[in-house]
Parts: sequence; C-alpha cells; structure tokens
Amino acid sequence: MSKIIVQRRALLLGGAAMALAPVPAFARDVGKPAPAFSATDSNGKVWSLADLEGKIVVLETSNQDCPYVRKHYNSTNMQTQQREAAAKGVVWLTVASSAPGEQGFVTAAQANELTRKRNAAPTAFLLDPQSRIARAYGATVTPHMYIIDASGVLVYKGGIDSIPSSSVADVPKATQYVRVALDQVLAGKQVTESSTRPYGCSLKYGNNAA
Repeated sequence: MSKIIVQRRALLLGGAAMALAPVPAFARDVGKPAPAFSATDSNGKVWSLADLEGKIVVLETSNQDCPYVRKHYNSTNMQTQQREAAAKGVVWLTVASSAPGEQGFVTAAQANELTRKRNAAPTAFLLDPQSRIARAYGATVTPHMYIIDASGVLVYKGGIDSIPSSSVADVPKATQYVRVALDQVLAGKQVTESSTRPYGCSLKYGNNAA
C-alpha cells in the first residue's frame, strides 16, 4: 500500500514526474561514438556534433515546468555548472525536446526568455520539437545529462547528481555526477561513474517525422 502511494506521488509531481527513470533498451552505450545530431538553436544557428569535433560537449535535456529541473535552476546549481564548463572550454547545450503542446515545449523567443530569466549560461539552447536528439540518446527524463569527449565518444550518461528529489535543500548534499565526470574528462582520466540512473519528469516525446 505505502509503495503504491509513493509511486503515485512521484508520478503526480510536475506532470508525470519520475523519481527514477528506467533505462531504455535503445539507450546509447558509454564508450561508443556519440550519436550524430543537428538542431537549430534559439537564435537560429544550426549546431551539429560533427562541427564540434575536438570539443567536450554536455547535453542537458530541459523542461522549465518540471520540479526536478527547477530544483537545479532555483538553486543555481545548473547555471553554476554551465559557467564552470564554459570557463574550461566545454560546449554546454540545453535541449528542449518536448513536442508542441506538451509540457516543456518552447519557441525560440520563449527559450531566450527562459535563459534570461534563469540567468542561465548554456553555450546554446537547442530546439528539438520532434525529439530527434532525445531519441538518439535514449533520454527519458528532464534533466537527463550526457557528456561527449573531444574524440566524439559518449563518456557519461545519467543524472546530474546523486539525490533523486525535487528539493533544493538536497543539492549541497549530493554528489554532483556531471561536475565530477567533466573534471575527470578534462584531466584526461577515465570517468569512474560513467552511467548513473537519471531522475526527473518524463520526457514528452514528439513525432519523429520531418
């Protein structure tokens, strides 16, 4: 009985929020080449993984109405890590992969306003309304995090940190998986925890057709 209640509460938070997300069968493997992608950002610039050869890249799936995403923006944890990454030459791409009409969908103007309002600092805010990037990487929740090394290999996938809650108070207590992994990649070391279980709100997939 209590287990069912806990599961229902997790699903009700922020529109089908998940405390922990299952890892889908189509999720890309760490240690293999990262899936290619191409998408337009909120300022009309086209970004592709091929053009970022030689750069370390972070992908962050986002949904501004998800309490788990809000946790990391309200605490400034996400913005702080974005700025830390930028200072080290890392390309940080926030990706909105929700379908039109679904929670988390944004227009270019809305994406820019979100960046301004949240004082965020991604390298770019990619618009992925057909969920092509999300599907290619097997993203299931927001935020779902990925790190691609300078040779184009996927070296991390999973949660931003170790405490699957929507509470800002938990941020300082958590192991910041993405920060730790990025530091290891930048130091030329192997990522010790390269695959962790993501948590957040279920990603609202769009039609994969053109």
